[in-house]
Amino acid sequence: MDTIDLTNIRVEPDELVARAAALKPMLRQRQRETERNRRVSDDTVAQMKAAGLYKVLQPARFGGYEHDLWTFARCAAEIGAGCGSTAWIYSTAAEHQWQIGMYDDRAQAEVWGDTPEAISASSYSPGGTAVETDSGYRVSGKWLYCSGVLNADWMILGARIAKDQDSEPYTQGYILVPKAEYSVEDNWDVVGLIGTGSNDVIIDDIFIPAHRMLTLEEALSGSPPGAAVNRNELWRIPFFAAISLCLCAPAMGMAQGALETYVEMIGVRKTRGAALSQPQSMAEFATIQVRVAEAAAAIDAAKMLVRRDCLDIMRIMAEGRELTVEERARNKGDLGFAVKMARDAVDLLYESVGGAGLANDSMTQRYWRDVHSASKHISMNWDMCSTLYGRVLLGLPSGTAQF
Repeated sequence: MDTIDLTNIRVEPDELVARAAALKPMLRQRQRETERNRRVSDDTVAQMKAAGLYKVLQPARFGGYEHDLWTFARCAAEIGAGCGSTAWIYSTAAEHQWQIGMYDDRAQAEVWGDTPEAISASSYSPGGTAVETDSGYRVSGKWLYCSGVLNADWMILGARIAKDQDSEPYTQGYILVPKAEYSVEDNWDVVGLIGTGSNDVIIDDIFIPAHRMLTLEEALSGSPPGAAVNRNELWRIPFFAAISLCLCAPAMGMAQGALETYVEMIGVRKTRGAALSQPQSMAEFATIQVRVAEAAAAIDAAKMLVRRDCLDIMRIMAEGRELTVEERARNKGDLGFAVKMARDAVDLLYESVGGAGLANDSMTQRYWRDVHSASKHISMNWDMCSTLYGRVLLGLPSGTAQF
């Protein structure tokens, strides 16, 4: 097929990260509005598109940059330092560009052929069943927690695959569905990541052509259909070896945003404690200094850990070998631990903000709610990530192939 030749318009990694960082003031200004609307505005998404941020992992054949995983994580973290909800829907959609590159070339052309800037949302848990037909599948179901669905042109939805209506599903996969073919149930009413608009999606008996199904086996293979046309080593990475990065990176950014805005606030804030006769800058308090130092070190440690793993994955793919079980378990554990460190860093800061930190206009409390909400995701939950990693370290079976 003919594709759009935009490969000469390339933004290098550091410049792309700088563009993401340049959006932070605007994103912070819109935090409260994003929460009130329970979604990220179309204008904010348009600005991220104009900066080229959604192209970071998109195939070059459709105008993407095919950058590495660490460049993607850095972009997502910068957006997270501006607004947690915006980062969550940016990061998932930007990494979906990588996943869509795994599909059959015909599916990629349907998504991007006429609209290279099309983006998608997802719900990976198999909320519906895809029943095989001669040329595709009949699909019905309901999918939960579809972050960014109100900004998306397509959905990627997990589905159980059955031979016929009377058969038990024998495997699962991920279907691509355009927005005209699903309905959205507006039911996202939560304490954190409020602006992600993570509503439910409902499908009532639609046809999905076979090329818009990526089976679980294909996604995990390191050689999905899209790798035949997208030659970059990105498309040799098994799906579960990288997908959780889109949840970890925003959380690290939320912690960075909490630290940056906390330092700005503390720098001008004065207090008259019980033993003080004159107001004193809070920055002079040793307890504040310790909290800031420990939070900054935790955030740096999280970033260094994730950077090491991202670079290792790209190096291993370039070498042409597969990730070992031990490497995949380590990376999964590291992502979960990075989120734990990010959450702990924000806790350190939020514990010292006083009554002012309770106001809905306070950014610190919003970062605190958002990073705690991010850490609850099953893919980032430390209880799950740590036990998987620990089992492998102890020489036990992992208990799952999906990591």
